[in-house]
Amino acid sequence: MDLRLPRLRGLRRPRRTLAAAAAVVVLAGAGTWTAVASDDPPPVHRADRVMAVDGVRLDTSYFTSGSDGRRPAVLLAHGFGGSKDDVRQQAEDLARDGYAVLTWSARGFGRSTGRIGLNDPRGEVADVSRLIDWLAKQPDVRLDKAGDPRVGMAGASYGGAISLLAAGHDDRVDAVAPAITYWNLADALFPDGVFKKLWTGIFFNTGGGCAKFEPTLCAMYERVAESGTPDAAARTLLEERSPSAVGDRIEVPTLLIQGQTDSLFTLAQSDAAEKTIRANGAPVDVDWIAGGHDGGDMESGRVQARVASWFDRYLKDDEAADTGPAFRVTRTLGTGTGDGEPRLSGVTADAYPGLGGEPRSFALTGREQTVDNPAGATPPAVSALPGIGGGGLSQLSTLGVGVSLDFPGQFAAFESATVRDDVQITGSPTVTVHVKSTTDDAVLFAKVYDVGPGGARQVLPSQLVQPVRVEGAKAGKDVTITLPAIDHEVEDGHRLRLVLASTDLGYASPAAPATYTVSVKSDLKVPTALSGTNAQAPLPAWVWWLPLAGAGVALALLLTARRRTTAPAAPDPALADVPLQITDLSKRYAKSSDRYAVRDLSFRVEKGQVLGLLGPNGAGKTTTLRMLMGLIKPDGGEIRVFGHAIAPGAPVLSRVGAFVEGAGFLPHLSGRENLELYWRATGRPPQDAHLDEALEIAGLGDALARAVRTYSQGMRQRLAIAQAMLGLPDLLILDEPTNGLDPPQIREMREVMIRYAAAGRTVIVSSHLLSEVEQSCTHLVVMDHGQLVQAGPVGEIVGSGDTLLVGTATPVEEPVVEKVGALPGVASAVRTDAGLLIRLDADGSAPGLVAELVRLEVAVESVGPHRRLEDAFLTLIGDSA
Repeated sequence: MDLRLPRLRGLRRPRRTLAAAAAVVVLAGAGTWTAVASDDPPPVHRADRVMAVDGVRLDTSYFTSGSDGRRPAVLLAHGFGGSKDDVRQQAEDLARDGYAVLTWSARGFGRSTGRIGLNDPRGEVADVSRLIDWLAKQPDVRLDKAGDPRVGMAGASYGGAISLLAAGHDDRVDAVAPAITYWNLADALFPDGVFKKLWTGIFFNTGGGCAKFEPTLCAMYERVAESGTPDAAARTLLEERSPSAVGDRIEVPTLLIQGQTDSLFTLAQSDAAEKTIRANGAPVDVDWIAGGHDGGDMESGRVQARVASWFDRYLKDDEAADTGPAFRVTRTLGTGTGDGEPRLSGVTADAYPGLGGEPRSFALTGREQTVDNPAGATPPAVSALPGIGGGGLSQLSTLGVGVSLDFPGQFAAFESATVRDDVQITGSPTVTVHVKSTTDDAVLFAKVYDVGPGGARQVLPSQLVQPVRVEGAKAGKDVTITLPAIDHEVEDGHRLRLVLASTDLGYASPAAPATYTVSVKSDLKVPTALSGTNAQAPLPAWVWWLPLAGAGVALALLLTARRRTTAPAAPDPALADVPLQITDLSKRYAKSSDRYAVRDLSFRVEKGQVLGLLGPNGAGKTTTLRMLMGLIKPDGGEIRVFGHAIAPGAPVLSRVGAFVEGAGFLPHLSGRENLELYWRATGRPPQDAHLDEALEIAGLGDALARAVRTYSQGMRQRLAIAQAMLGLPDLLILDEPTNGLDPPQIREMREVMIRYAAAGRTVIVSSHLLSEVEQSCTHLVVMDHGQLVQAGPVGEIVGSGDTLLVGTATPVEEPVVEKVGALPGVASAVRTDAGLLIRLDADGSAPGLVAELVRLEVAVESVGPHRRLEDAFLTLIGDSA
């Protein structure tokens, strides 16, 4: 088939109208043009406007360059959690290429108002139609007819979906180039009826929390997250917001760019889109890039150049424009010399092969096996670490290597014979298995490993796993599994291993314990449509040991990935502005023990405070902090952060930064790469990290580019503190932050904490350096044997002693000092440079003393406590210290 057809104007349907259409009102910035500096003339002009669209304010930017003539327009959409600023560079490049480019921040993002609707046809999609209305009125935009501008759309992820949706809802869209996006959001988040809990949680957390979404979406998420099982109403809600809902209406040239390193939106999503849009008669090209939502190389330069050529062909009608091959897949050919950077190459085909082309069969051996689903589905196996991209692990993703963990007794494995001659898999492997369960339904996670000679190296290609829900499994059932699509070469001498696990970190599994019996019923069939080209070079040795270090990251995630089995307590609106309130908190050493690590602890922390948590070893300080972080569960009482009850993985923990009992860094990555890796694992936008501020706090200078294995203890400590401050959390928790720091660094740390709280945030610091706590903290909580001893402002606790410093305007003569020493209630009086140091006896009081000093005509300027925190601490704790 000729993929470079003339523009399909004749296939387009009559223009449809959208309900509740409203005029676009320009609120700000109209006609305000600014020049963007550029090395390549002519300059790019940008106009920023806030537009009122159907009751919502959209922050937009409009880019043009060159002559005053009319030109095609491009709408550029941003990814989820981002804003129009993320696509500014691409907008400027397209403007220089002769397009009028409009970017905007979607509802609920950037400076735009409204609630997030996940590309609701009545919300975000309707907004696009109003933006097209605006483009039609611009004198520099080319028109196909009155009110119909020549316009294309592009964007990645969230922005890619809105491109497809707009093409289905508004027939004025002339070409689209969506990237790493979804076709059916319900299939993406609820594959085979299994809840993709970690990615969905990242979605709602990145969006700013459930309250930022439309109420129906918030209610759906809370319902599914609590039950762990998506229902029909949830599927319907997401399908209504999916391009698949209007797939039969998308009749424009479409360039589908999909990521291989992507456990969020797999290659199956673009495959479904390709089939539907091509069936409508439109030209469709498919490009599988090396990267994706899990990391890898996004090939931004090459991809953006291809998008520009696509628009040149179908918006400018430039028949000489090279739009590229019908199908392209990026492959990794090992690494460059010395630098560890992946070397990429593209393999092309004249037609898209789909996901099942030219299957090759491999017999699997292995007896019938029993698999346990543990109570609470914990610990879960690990296939992918959602949201991680960039740095060293990004390179590993591109090289097809990552972290994976399967727990003994929780998986069945079946292996092929040794492969003879290299086998290039391109597409989705399939296999039929027999599953029997002690419960009515079973949930399994299928994956195919590439196993090296002797079983020493086991690689899960692209870190992809396929969840499988088997209904009616109690009687036994044959199930045909279609595994995730991959492009992966299995070398001569390797074997294929099919693994069926009962749990996975990224998904919700049944909480009730169950036993599954599994056996294979067919060969493993792998598609090999593009075999025989671009064999991979051997990988360097560091590729194999770095995933072992990365397992530490995976295990840390396990601590917060437990599925909720009971509904959390409702937020308390009265505490919405209170950073922390702890009420009757208790934790026993063991369930049956009468010994408590923490017992009946209650205190409250307000905004702007630097709270020192003090107590001798064994006082329960670290246990309290670990419960506060959701790392361990209390046996009684309650912790609320900004009104939200704390539980493992609670969304409000995104507002908390912590350094508790050290930080685990990957030793062969640089300091900067470790911080970037940690932030990407949170799933939040890069611009929210405030990385430069954190790096300035770290004070590591050029060492940031060095591997962490070369750091001293003090350097690691400073890097860990910077990691805790990423994102400038509203509540910062530091456990012994000055360990390993020299005196100048301790002083700098003290100033950092004070400045941090002065900005309206809150710091809790546990430290054994009482002098530092006294100088940096505004409030104290003193604990002993797991219980509260005293809480309050530092001045009150330190000032509860019996020694006062009286400041005087002039030096006090010795005879007067003797008279003061003889006063009732005064045990002693000593002259100092600043005045008098007076120790009271049991009958003395500060007010009575001041009255007597006035009678003696002592020029009193100030009266205050003269006791170090150490004195107060020893008084409160006694022999425990």
